[in-house]
Amino acid sequence: MSLGVDLRTTLTDMTNCGSVEELWAMHLNVMAVYGFDRLMYGHTRYRTQTSLGDPNDFVLLTNHKADYTDVFVGQGLYHNAPMVNWALENDGACSWRVLGEQLERGDISDSVRKVIEFNLSKDVRAGYSISFRSVSHRSKGAIALTAAPGMAQREVDAMWAQHGADIMLLNNVAHLKILTLPYISPNQSLTKRQREALEWVGDGKTMQDIAAIMGLTQATIEKHLRLAREALNVETTAQAVAKAVFQNQMFILDI
Repeated sequence: MSLGVDLRTTLTDMTNCGSVEELWAMHLNVMAVYGFDRLMYGHTRYRTQTSLGDPNDFVLLTNHKADYTDVFVGQGLYHNAPMVNWALENDGACSWRVLGEQLERGDISDSVRKVIEFNLSKDVRAGYSISFRSVSHRSKGAIALTAAPGMAQREVDAMWAQHGADIMLLNNVAHLKILTLPYISPNQSLTKRQREALEWVGDGKTMQDIAAIMGLTQATIEKHLRLAREALNVETTAQAVAKAVFQNQMFILDI
């Protein structure tokens, strides 16, 4: 038992969640018990040496208010966020006290100072960041845990010293579970027919085979695949299959 959190029950419930929305709501409630009232989770599978990929392809979950996310995410402030850059280069957890130490030393750029000042203006001043380990150099996930207003970093660090292992476990499980669930941007959602056509392509069927299986003409199948490519913003059907798999849009149960 930890701060009123029944770890066994919570972890079981998390692994049984059937949607990202259900899991995220549960995770917000659990992290609030530890004093983290605002979370921002991000994951990309399209990272390169110079980019995190198209923001439209990010998995981004947060309960921060729009006046924060519109600037931090929408205006690209995250590009210069020190804890985001830390997460890209490291695995594990990091206390935000490093930001205070950097400010005291004065060894930060103007762009980084702008991010820190914006965060402070929105009462994002104490917390921890967790960077999840990935087996792919193109994939990276992280979460920022912001402490409730009025909670000092020294209090957060003291709480982490006692409960950090449990918090890491809960966040690791949440991250791994998110990777198994469909997360679809509204403009990238596939119709049932588009998904079915892609699934048969993924199974190695020819256009003629797919037309016969689905009881449609080849021209109609080609139309479904073209619309799937457009929805997923890719050029080839093979890329559409890969991206749909990444987003867990294929071979899912219609409940």
